[in-house]
Amino acid sequence: MKREDVDVAVLRIEGTNCEEESYLAFKRLGANAEKVHLKQLLSKDVLEDEERSLDGYDILMIPGGFSAGDYIRAGAIFGARTKSALGEELKNFVETGKPVLGVCNGFQILVEMGLLPAVDKTISQVPKAALETNDSNRFECRPTLLKVEDNSNCVFTRGYKEHEIVLYPSAHKEGKFVLDESISLEELEKNDQIVFRYTAPDGGEPEYPWNPNGSLDNIAGICNPEGNVLGLMPHPERVFDPYTNPDWTRKGLKENRGDGKTLFKSVLEYVEDNF
Repeated sequence: MKREDVDVAVLRIEGTNCEEESYLAFKRLGANAEKVHLKQLLSKDVLEDEERSLDGYDILMIPGGFSAGDYIRAGAIFGARTKSALGEELKNFVETGKPVLGVCNGFQILVEMGLLPAVDKTISQVPKAALETNDSNRFECRPTLLKVEDNSNCVFTRGYKEHEIVLYPSAHKEGKFVLDESISLEELEKNDQIVFRYTAPDGGEPEYPWNPNGSLDNIAGICNPEGNVLGLMPHPERVFDPYTNPDWTRKGLKENRGDGKTLFKSVLEYVEDNF
């Protein structure tokens, strides 16, 4: 498949607020990206020419924000609305190998829908993990350093070097990753599902604020066992360009990419090679 033929849906509802940066990340790399409202996929309260079908896209991204005001808990309403109406379509989308990316609120939504961690099935009936309130009990908006833990299984990180350290900014209050008692950390490690971990500047154990939320085992992002569904709390779309790195004036613009650009480039190359 040619790059210009890769169709990307950046899904939104009321309260999402990172769809523009997410859309532009794919668009600037030559993909055919589109911001799509959930109602368009449901053919509800939209004009006929605005209706869309999930299987018409090659990549699905759920961006950050505060969907539906984060009422009940972060991502719960968006997740429930999507799963109840599109659950079977989402299952088929993932099982065909098409990539799904959820960032920040999008990660919370993927967990609520049961698409992550998805240890034993594509989409679980009830959530098997959660993104709880940060240990600081406040909204954390700060640069965070992440170590790329695995680049052999996840289709979004193939362009990174193993154990490469990247800077993605975090902006969340509910980002503490925890697992249901029915799933162990060892299972995630065995399946190569841990993709990003928070790290300190020297590569060592990250105490607060380098781990901004207190996540289990410093986990910042996980994928499904097949590697085509990725959820992470920090925002790669906010460091697509090098000059959005907070240290760019000190370090200069020696590279032509921001740390997040490689993630989007990697998944586009995966689709080009496999579809």
